[in-house]
Amino acid sequence: MTKDMDWATCSHSPSCTGVARQPYGRCLSHLSPEQLADALEGLRPGRQLDLRGTTVDGELLVKVLAATEGRPGRSRMDLARFTGEARFTEVRFQGDVSLDGARFDRLASFFGATFMGNVSFTGARFARQLSFHGATVRGHACFDRAVVASDALFGETVFARGLSCERARFDGYATFDGAWFGELAAFRGARFGRTLSFRKVRGRAGFESAHFASSAYLSATGRLAATGARADGTLDLAVEDCSLDLRRVEVRGTTAIRLTGSHADLESVVLRGPATVTGRGFCTISSLRGAAAPDLSLFGLDLSACRFAGLAHPSGLRLTGCTFAFTSRGVRLSLRWPPLRWFSRRRALPGQHRWRGWTQGPDGPPPPDGLAEIHGEQR
Repeated sequence: MTKDMDWATCSHSPSCTGVARQPYGRCLSHLSPEQLADALEGLRPGRQLDLRGTTVDGELLVKVLAATEGRPGRSRMDLARFTGEARFTEVRFQGDVSLDGARFDRLASFFGATFMGNVSFTGARFARQLSFHGATVRGHACFDRAVVASDALFGETVFARGLSCERARFDGYATFDGAWFGELAAFRGARFGRTLSFRKVRGRAGFESAHFASSAYLSATGRLAATGARADGTLDLAVEDCSLDLRRVEVRGTTAIRLTGSHADLESVVLRGPATVTGRGFCTISSLRGAAAPDLSLFGLDLSACRFAGLAHPSGLRLTGCTFAFTSRGVRLSLRWPPLRWFSRRRALPGQHRWRGWTQGPDGPPPPDGLAEIHGEQR
């Protein structure tokens, strides 16, 4: 048994890590044609498929899938290396599938495949394109620490028990458009080297501490969290009936956030480019405290509970159709810029005049134009 392997390895050479087939003591790729034919006879639909550590070329994979009639049972392919195109198109895996540490030298396609149990690609490496388009995973799917050097296609995939891509790396274009997540899709610490398209997605998603090296287009329902994430290009978010957590997010390019019946937290965000947040229906922002956004526009939002303390660029904030808290005397507050300090309860010092939102000393200037008509009478 080779070091770090929990299976008996091929006797063909010390460098071969393929699981040995008994009674030959060699892996499938090192059997004679007669021995391989005999070993394939032992494969049946629904039975366990064991390719751990085995080097599998395109011809061998075709033979293995034909022997299982495209319906293998529990499949163990940890540390396997697929040197040809790995086409698992519309294969129906009857049990759990493990491809931890597997290597795919060419195309890896699971287009339309069905996984009846869990599937794991932890630490897998994909040198070319990965296609999971239209696949169905009834269990949990895991791509933690996986690396995809080219495009990753997950469009219209069903992840019934959620997806984990923590610290995964997607060097090419990545798309999850139309995917459905029965439970959380977690991308904590993931890196996206090119454009990420995560549109028309149903379910909850988390991109905590993720790095978007290019543009990212995200949507979700229920909850979307991206605390501490960094976007070097455009960040486009569209959420519905969702709780959106963007605390400490940093965006170098344009930011566009569209809320529909949703709540957002923008505390300590750093939005270096033009940024807009638009609300449709009842949408709230709970905090802009400590935010640094020199060009931020808010449209149609309820800001009655929003915290503004420490806002770094108040002169760059523009408000349209936003509502604020009511004062103790029933006067509706509407901000004008430059920002005005609010004094709703504190008593005036002797010799001072006070308008709601503005304090003037005996020799001080009058309130800004329009302030009295917005905030009420002199006190």
